[in-house]
Amino acid sequence: MSSVQQDWPEPIVRVQSLSDKGLCMIPDRYVKPPDDRPSSVSSAADVDIPIINLGGLYSDDDSVRANTISQINEACRYWGFFQVVNHGVSPQLMDRAREVWREFFHLPMDLKQKHANSPRTYEGYGSRLGVEKGAILDWSDYYFLHYLPSSLKDHNKWPLLPSDCREVIDEYSKQLVILAGKLMKVLSMNLGLSEEYLQNAFGGEDIGACLRTNFYPKCPQPDLTLGLSSHSDPGGMTLLLPDNHVPGLQVRKDGNWITVKPARHAFIINIGDQIQVLSNAIYKSVEHRVIVNPSDERVSLAFFYNPKSDIPIEPAKDLVTPERPALYQPMTFDEYRLFIRLRGPRGKSQVESLKSPR
Repeated sequence: MSSVQQDWPEPIVRVQSLSDKGLCMIPDRYVKPPDDRPSSVSSAADVDIPIINLGGLYSDDDSVRANTISQINEACRYWGFFQVVNHGVSPQLMDRAREVWREFFHLPMDLKQKHANSPRTYEGYGSRLGVEKGAILDWSDYYFLHYLPSSLKDHNKWPLLPSDCREVIDEYSKQLVILAGKLMKVLSMNLGLSEEYLQNAFGGEDIGACLRTNFYPKCPQPDLTLGLSSHSDPGGMTLLLPDNHVPGLQVRKDGNWITVKPARHAFIINIGDQIQVLSNAIYKSVEHRVIVNPSDERVSLAFFYNPKSDIPIEPAKDLVTPERPALYQPMTFDEYRLFIRLRGPRGKSQVESLKSPR
């Protein structure tokens, strides 16, 4: 796994084009094994991930501020997922960011194909993760781009249309970097570390940030496939802007799959594998997946806030004790993310494989 393949092992088929044909049955390439299908495990309908009002962080009332910080701590320890409202990002910007991408995916295919990606960097318009020939695929298309570091940010690899797309992506990404930085401070303090510890472990100001916009076309047999297979996020922290009409994200909790009910103008935050490693598994990344819909498409924007790619990530020294030794061996994010880029999403098998031998 020392290098990334230069091209896809098979011709790429756009899932949107399959959906637009009005098929009654999905091709076999998208049919999941029975144990991986959405109907294989019951969903806990009356449970949802925590919703946290971030306005409490700036309250003049010390007890309100402390309660908000405590809620974030509980969510990171026991869920790995939570929603945030009153987070400081403009609702109008959130709505426009989602809509420019919806407009992009409804452009003529020849315009989108100009941005077709390869597994070398994944940047651009894509339809699969992993390069295993004959792999079962997910029912989704996507667009992936870099925002940070600035050396990787290339507007020429961003969509040209809609006309305000690049401007909107720039401002949206700028706002999410600010929000992620605020959350990193709270997570650090909740771990008993200095406020800047996690940010510094990521590289200080020299971090990675990228955006993956997911397009989940309507699907004639949603009970047989997934929009995105079960996985934990390989990076540091993910800030997800979900579809504003159609739910689809499911989070694994106590053996059940919980369908997240997005709050209006909320972001869904989840802990990635790198923060699990840095926290020595006090905070845990959690398996999640995406189901698809027979009558409605979905658009979601996943913003990944990651460590600088060449810094070894390992448990914080202050969180390692004789009673709780370091659970993970050091590894750079560049080395780590090769796993999902080559093999595609596979539960939590990657972070588990990083554990130190006992």
